[in-house]
Amino acid sequence: MSGLIPQQFVENLLDRIDLAELIGSRITLKKAGANYKACCPFHDEKTPSFNVRPDKGFYHCFGCGAHGDAISFVREFEGLGFTEAVEELAKRVGLEVPYDRAAKQEIQQARTLTDALDFASRFYQSSLKGQQGAYARDYLQQRGLDKTIIEQYRVGYAPSTGTALFDAASKDLQGPLIETGTVSDKYGRPRDLFRNRVMFPIRNTRGRTVAFGGRTLGDDKAKYINSPESDVFHKSREIYGLFEAKQAIRQLDKLLVVEGYMDVIALAQHGIHYAVATLGTATNQDSLTALLKQVRHIVFCFDGDQAGFRAADRAMENALELMADGLHLQFLMLPQGEDPDTLVRKEGPEAFQKRVEGATPLSRYLFDRQSEGLDLQLPEHRGELRARVEPLLNKMPRSTLRDAMWHEMLRLCGGRNQWQSRQQGQKGRWNGERRDRVSEDRIDVKLSKDSILCLALLEAPDLATEVTELARSSRQFNQARNFAEWILANDIRDRKTLVRTLALDTTARERFYHLFDGIEHIPARESTLAAARELLSPNEEASRQQRLATLLRNLSNLTSEERQELRALSSGTGD
Repeated sequence: MSGLIPQQFVENLLDRIDLAELIGSRITLKKAGANYKACCPFHDEKTPSFNVRPDKGFYHCFGCGAHGDAISFVREFEGLGFTEAVEELAKRVGLEVPYDRAAKQEIQQARTLTDALDFASRFYQSSLKGQQGAYARDYLQQRGLDKTIIEQYRVGYAPSTGTALFDAASKDLQGPLIETGTVSDKYGRPRDLFRNRVMFPIRNTRGRTVAFGGRTLGDDKAKYINSPESDVFHKSREIYGLFEAKQAIRQLDKLLVVEGYMDVIALAQHGIHYAVATLGTATNQDSLTALLKQVRHIVFCFDGDQAGFRAADRAMENALELMADGLHLQFLMLPQGEDPDTLVRKEGPEAFQKRVEGATPLSRYLFDRQSEGLDLQLPEHRGELRARVEPLLNKMPRSTLRDAMWHEMLRLCGGRNQWQSRQQGQKGRWNGERRDRVSEDRIDVKLSKDSILCLALLEAPDLATEVTELARSSRQFNQARNFAEWILANDIRDRKTLVRTLALDTTARERFYHLFDGIEHIPARESTLAAARELLSPNEEASRQQRLATLLRNLSNLTSEERQELRALSSGTGD
């Protein structure tokens, strides 16, 4: 929708907005010279790292990286879309957004549909509280839901009367209800789609109702039915419970993706407010993209039966093409016969949280699943494993994670350092949330030079002086330089002191919190220090090879002195 608003209007609007006044009306700002500081509203912190620059028209958080202008702040803080954020700011300064006629009609149409669906949601809520909703209330009580959680998720009841909703709606809402499919006119007369069902409103990120899910209280063939797609509801893009999760937790750091509406609500009832559900039978790339816009850590939770494993496999395969360094995906497979709703009530929220914390990383899940039924002592089975895994890894974009998984595949298929020996015919088992663990050796992973130096400093802080000197002569070691200078400033000389200081110093912890975010696997200490020493004190041969490569890359533009140097360097190259 942003393309429907003239860019010139957006720029004029931003020029009129006093950014400090706007942000200051929502959080407490403190003057810091020409700028303002505050604790970031987008992540939990005790030391202010959120900076507002009114003269430049932007804000930036040095803790979590949040950055933007007035529009992006309102979007993030209020949970609005671009259009709604522009309208909010325009209203603030007394301007009218100059939509063209077609855009105005499209926006008005969407609002009319969501107005009708919001009315339907209120109607279902009222029906649940009325006399006809007694059976539905008993059902929800038996499922362990209290009034507070029912109100939070706006759970309702659709009466069994065929036209109860349609009859309650005003004339101007009846048409939109039919247009969204909430009321059907398939046979030439209106009839409510949902009858004698517990109703779960599906809300978008702005809190507007866009569709419904309904669970039967009778003997209907379909236990659950959902609203059909409409101009305001696209099943693959909406996430049930996301709005409620963002209301309960201002700064979401992870999402637990479960399979049903009742699973989401039951977990919230037990204090686990970051559970959501995708709509449809599988987690596809559209829903994954929607999830990854919110967080970079996702835990998929599935029942431990064959259907659950098939759903987990589909989610994994769809996720591979989207994987990038910094994303963290895990899989939690529940014991057979259990779902989140039953399990959290049976064992309590603390035990369930431990299951979530121990969920299997995507890389391990992939190799565990693809190796099922194989004996990796046999060359034929190692070849089969590679035939299964290689096409999956080829789906992934290039990243440190992909390289690490590729090395792991080669290690497993190469006949060296295989998993634990198994008796012939023995298969790995999934115990609740994970399969029997296997022994693994560390693998070599390609890291950036900056990351290598940072890891080396963590292992041997006494390298800080050398790292600082190297970093000052190069622009490619900024993180290592900052880390090394901090170590020197605090006179830290051993690893134990470094770890203790990082743990106890809040400012330092927040400053270096994301230092190793992009690293999926940590190399062995010896490998890290050897690689760092090579960077800090490269031997003569390595320096010669590096200079030789540089000259060869610029062969056509070399000066006579450089050509003479090239001949001298080349003469020392062995056959």
